[in-house]
Order: sequence, then C-alpha cells, then structure tokens
Amino acid sequence: MALLADFHNHSCLSPCGSLDLSPRNLACLASARGIKVLALTDHNSSLNCPAFAKVCPPLGILPLFGMEATTQEEIHALCLFTNLEASLAWSEYAYSLILPFPNDPEKTGDQVYVDEEDNIEGEVEYFLPSALDFSIEYLGTKVAEYGGIVIPAHVDRSAFSMASQLGVVVKGPWAALECVRLPPRVYPPNPGSAVPSARREGSPLNTLGYPLTTSSDAHYPEDVGRRPFELDVAMEELAPHGVSGEADMEALKEALRKRPRF
Repeated sequence: MALLADFHNHSCLSPCGSLDLSPRNLACLASARGIKVLALTDHNSSLNCPAFAKVCPPLGILPLFGMEATTQEEIHALCLFTNLEASLAWSEYAYSLILPFPNDPEKTGDQVYVDEEDNIEGEVEYFLPSALDFSIEYLGTKVAEYGGIVIPAHVDRSAFSMASQLGVVVKGPWAALECVRLPPRVYPPNPGSAVPSARREGSPLNTLGYPLTTSSDAHYPEDVGRRPFELDVAMEELAPHGVSGEADMEALKEALRKRPRF
C-alpha cells in the first residue's frame, strides 16, 4: 500500500513562514490530511527538527529531517536525512557558510526555533534564506558525505529553481526532482511580456529521466498537505523499527526510484 508523503515544509523558523506553523502544528495538520511520511525543511537550518522528531511518532508519522538549502546560484534544493543528528551536523556546517546578513524580524520575519510544546528556545541571527557559499554541484556531493540525499526543489518554478537560474535541469546525484506540477512545465516569470501560447501552456521541462515528486512547500497552516505524493513502499519496509525509529535510507531511495518520470 502506498504511503502519502510530503517532503517540503517550513515552520516558524523560516522568516517567510507563519509563527503559527510550529513543528507540532505542522505534524498535527499533516496527520489530519493523511500524510504518513513528513519532512521539515526550513531555509538553511534544521534547528526545529529536534522538536519535530518528538511530535511526529505519536501521530503515526515517520519524520524526515533536513532543510531547503540555497546555493550560490540561488537554486533551492531539499537536503533530507533519516538521522536527526546527521541533519543537525549538516545544518551547523551549512550555517557556517551562510551570507552573514543579520535578520531584521520587523522587516523580514521572525526566525525562532521551539521545543515540542511550542516554547521558544532561541532565535537565529543571520537571515536564513540567504545563499550559502557553495554551488549546486558541491551540494549534491557534500550532503551525501553526511548521509543525506538531495532533491532539487520546484525545478519548474519561475524563481529559485534550476529552470529559472540555469535554464535547464543539470545532472547530479539527485534522488528525485520536486515539481510544482506533473508533468512539469515552465511558465514565464513575466506573463505580460510572453507570447499568448507560452502564457497559457508554458514550456515542457526536460527532467533528464529523474523520478519526480510534488510537495506542498508549506509556509502557512492552510498550505499543509496541498501537494503530497505517494511512495510505493510499505511502512514496515521504510520504518522497520516503527515510526519512533529511524527511517531506512535505502528503502527511501528505492521508493523514490519508483516515482513517475516524464
């Protein structure tokens, strides 16, 4: 039986996210919408993942940990881990390479990390969506050294994607590609200047045969579960020790390989 999954979700740690979307609220909303495998991927940080790890299992959700990294090219990519400590180690490394631009909560939003009861434990100093000092190519290999996988995010979007920043999908050790729509099509960033056919229909995107997912990219409570996808794997195979244990990375990779390709 397929499992409903969603790998791209923000929380109150992301300045563009709602303060109401704590790890606990994210998990509760996802559970109500039938999601069984859920990832928390704030901008360039995993600091809300410890709370997330505690709130998911009682709801029957298998948690994955990570971040939405921003590369030098300003490409967004999901970095996903089955192990919490590996995710936190990667997060610490990534933050050491972030553009040291102080966050201004009044202008750009709060960046708070919380415990499992939504109590604020701290605030991040630098603006988290800033670019990290490495390329998309480097990201693909470095995350693997920490035991994670990379899924380039919303590759068919007109901003912060491979399509928008590079014009094409590039080869790499990607476990999958995340798309806004399936099959993926790229629409002009300035529709008013585009020819009518491009404005209406977009252009097909060559995804090089990679498996494709969708994800909610949730920033607000109402976003949770809006674009989940199915993983063709049994929970017993993906989580041999139950949802309180660590997900099996090889089973996760195999399930992703079964996803559609266009």
